[in-house]
Amino acid sequence: MTQYERMVAGLIYDPGDEEIVREQLPYQDRLWEFNQLKPSQIAEKDKYLKEVFAECGEDCYIELPLHANWGGHHVHMGDLVYANTNLTLVDDGHIYIGNKVMFGPNVTVATANHPIDAELRDKGYQYNKDVHIGDNTWICAGVIIVPGVTIGKNVVIGAGSIVTKDIPDNVVAAGNPCKVLREVSERDRIYFYKDEKVDWENLEE
Repeated sequence: MTQYERMVAGLIYDPGDEEIVREQLPYQDRLWEFNQLKPSQIAEKDKYLKEVFAECGEDCYIELPLHANWGGHHVHMGDLVYANTNLTLVDDGHIYIGNKVMFGPNVTVATANHPIDAELRDKGYQYNKDVHIGDNTWICAGVIIVPGVTIGKNVVIGAGSIVTKDIPDNVVAAGNPCKVLREVSERDRIYFYKDEKVDWENLEE
């Protein structure tokens, strides 16, 4: 089994292997070019997402700069995904992002990890575990998501949280480590901030 095959299989592998580096560098070069685009070059941005990402749905937008180990090549995005500036995708493994997911600024989603054993780390080995983020979830500013985590749908992850364990559907979660604070409730349809009410009658459908 080659080191590339070990990487794909989620086993411990050498990320400095020649075959892996040869495969990875062109995506990093394309990401560098992507990050030079002007805000007005929307068509060029969309072209990059459709050509480089493993999957990219409709009407997705990423504020630059974007940081990604494989340029997003192992990222699967649904429709209407929005990411604010400085999104970091450690996409040595696969990252699955549902529809209508929002990322605040300075979010990190990591799939790569290193063994605890010092001898293995000394040899530069790592392994990757995929991350899943469900539909209509909001990942607030400064959140870190570690390898192997699954976040459900309709979730809000509070700013600055470090997500180390799976988060179920329809909850607000926050903290270090990130924990469920409460379920999303009917009150959230009435109040958008503290005691300020949503004026539904004035909002467009």
